[in-house]
Amino acid sequence: MIVICEECGKKYQINPSKIKGKAARFKCKACNHVIEVLKPEERPPKPASPPQPVEEPSADVPGEKPPAPEPEKEKEPPKKKERKKKAKKEKVKKEKAPKEDGFKSKGLGLRGKMIILFLLIPIIVIAAAGALYLRQLNSLTSLIANESSRVVTRMAEEAIRSTSRAVARECSLYIMSHPELSKTEYDQDAKFRKVAVQKVGKRGYTALYELPDSSGVWRTWAHANPKIIGIDMSTLKKPLKNNFPGFWKVYIGVKGGKESKGYYTWQDKDGSVRDKFMVCTPVEGTRYIIAATTYLDEFTMPIKNMEARAKKRALETRNTILVILAGTIILIGIIVSLYGHSLTGRIKSLTSTADRISVGELDAEIEMKSKDEIGDLAEAISRMQESIRLSIERLRRRR
Repeated sequence: MIVICEECGKKYQINPSKIKGKAARFKCKACNHVIEVLKPEERPPKPASPPQPVEEPSADVPGEKPPAPEPEKEKEPPKKKERKKKAKKEKVKKEKAPKEDGFKSKGLGLRGKMIILFLLIPIIVIAAAGALYLRQLNSLTSLIANESSRVVTRMAEEAIRSTSRAVARECSLYIMSHPELSKTEYDQDAKFRKVAVQKVGKRGYTALYELPDSSGVWRTWAHANPKIIGIDMSTLKKPLKNNFPGFWKVYIGVKGGKESKGYYTWQDKDGSVRDKFMVCTPVEGTRYIIAATTYLDEFTMPIKNMEARAKKRALETRNTILVILAGTIILIGIIVSLYGHSLTGRIKSLTSTADRISVGELDAEIEMKSKDEIGDLAEAISRMQESIRLSIERLRRRR
């Protein structure tokens, strides 16, 4: 007697006479599956069924004719029925059998999930991180440039203020030591002019002017431009045009003996308009004022150049980061697409083979030589296919 393991298909030769009781069990040496063997019993042949009497029409009642026999319906030959059933089964198989070319998964497929998880989400995260990094970089660059410009501006203002105060002290000492010198002679005296008119920055200078007299006129007595010596300073409103209000506000801000400072615009000969900063300091013990003024961009120009270079470098860094991000995204997309196509292709092949086996195509070949989990799945399906084939053969033998 031959016994076949249902799991692995290994065959064993069993002697029925050695089975004690109704059944015996043992483990398969190949797969450790427990096999149960029933002891065959000799069954007596079934007795032939006795012939059934055929009822004949009763003839006891006189004059009554027996009923006519009903015509029998023509029965289809058994071969024709089998052919119809077989055709119907084949039709069901064709409907159930998957088509590899037109295979469609329900819902979002594995490839779509991989694209979302490993492509779209990383792209969003990388893009957000890159945008945040670039924003922080631009913010940091602007902060450094603005803070540097503010610090340099403050230092420049303090330097102009210190120059004004120093010249005011020098003028006070000179005037006190030369009482015979009149204000009309201040600009003509070379020594005093050297003290009162000093250079501030590259194009700036200091000047000495007087508080208004009883007529309310402001006059300058020492200046880099000899043409305005002794004139009414309010008459500069016409040549200075739009620059005059800012200049005049700082110029007359020393009323009451306090120091005045502020910005005003100035138009150069080439037509360019630039900001100037002026500090007016009273000369102690006199009616005179020292004004120190210069273009502020002479101090802040290096910082502005540095700011321009920083912005240029930040732009280059941003472009480099964008190129790296784009390259990374493209590389991730290619890898995910290729690997996803390969993985889903193998899974579709196994799914198609499993569906073909489920509808009875037990001869479907599984060509999968992968050494990963997909390969393990292919081997499991192959074992399942062999087990089903052996089970069907065993059932056929029993019938």
